[in-house]
Amino acid sequence: MRRLIVILPVAIFAGLVGIMIALLTDSERNDDLTRLPSPLVGKPAPTMNLPAINDTVPGGFATSDLKGKVSIVNVFASWCVPCLAEHPLITELAAQGIPVFGINHRDQPEAATNWLRRHGNPYIAVGADADARASLDWGVTGVPETFIIDANGVITYKHVGPITQDALDKKILPSLRKAEGR
Repeated sequence: MRRLIVILPVAIFAGLVGIMIALLTDSERNDDLTRLPSPLVGKPAPTMNLPAINDTVPGGFATSDLKGKVSIVNVFASWCVPCLAEHPLITELAAQGIPVFGINHRDQPEAATNWLRRHGNPYIAVGADADARASLDWGVTGVPETFIIDANGVITYKHVGPITQDALDKKILPSLRKAEGR
């Protein structure tokens, strides 16, 4: 009986450690946070009409602005460190002629304006989403998140987290080509 009291907790602990290692190993093989399922992929972009951050940043945009050409919607904030990390790649996409719209998530207008002034503004328009209602409608779980919208205004791809060069090459650009029908 005494042995059982000592062995049982050790055996339970070893079993739990084994299960955790198996789950961790499996999640490392399949871990791709950018592939979180989105119920909005394949559906029209949510209806919205966001105001400009202020009168010094071109902005405010509505769902209707996303129709007619493949475009990108990037959800960002001035307080978001990963947003700054991906910003050069967002700028690169805009420089290639891809229309990029910004949703400024839970930010102070002055902070967002200063951030865009300091780092450059690649967006055709930036909509202020101070209360995160639009972000919620888009299914945003955190910033940054990026969406590809086809010419019909349908969401074709969602990228969660910062865009890296690898993600740009392997996911974003192929998804843009697919949305364009190439």
